[in-house]
Amino acid sequence: MTSSTLSVRPSSARPVPGTVRRAAFAGAAAALLAATTLHAGEAPKKPLTFGASPQVARGQYLVGIMGCDDCHTPMKMGAKGPEPDFARRLSGHPQAVKVTKPAPIDAKAWIWAGNATNTAFAGPWGISYAPNLTSDATGIGAWTEANFVKAIKEGKHLGVGRPIAPPMPWPAYRHATDEDLKAVFAYLKTVPPVKNQAPDYEPPAMARK
Repeated sequence: MTSSTLSVRPSSARPVPGTVRRAAFAGAAAALLAATTLHAGEAPKKPLTFGASPQVARGQYLVGIMGCDDCHTPMKMGAKGPEPDFARRLSGHPQAVKVTKPAPIDAKAWIWAGNATNTAFAGPWGISYAPNLTSDATGIGAWTEANFVKAIKEGKHLGVGRPIAPPMPWPAYRHATDEDLKAVFAYLKTVPPVKNQAPDYEPPAMARK
């Protein structure tokens, strides 16, 4: 074999600028794919709280999915029918809205009724009014975290008072963890205060008068 033979190199082995660029691109793509695969296997990160503490952010989420607005935010008539009055969000039954004597209960037909604001409810238990959940003194402003958690866990007003009447679904909510209930309370304490003293519960004897 001659020296001239040894010096010959196939043209395909000569690197050209385009080949180098393509190789570099392929390497970068492979690295990106590997990184993406790695992150895909990681636990999802917590959502941004935009200044709120993680506990308050959790509470806001829970208040939304637990339907608190459905009974504690008064409804008003809008262009397309009843809609939540968010200017009075979570303020309970409006103190200025007087509830008339409910229709007689018929166990074979209608067994309970709701007021037009969807914050007062009549049934065999009497008349219950959605309380104010805002941070105002007429709401839960004076409540403690312990009051709130015990109220939901035991179904009693302030955790020690009268039984909480329907339709409040505390028998379901009582299964929430203490941490979640504390988060709900922490969020409610951030809700803008609305001064509104919701009426007290009326037992059946009073409701029939």
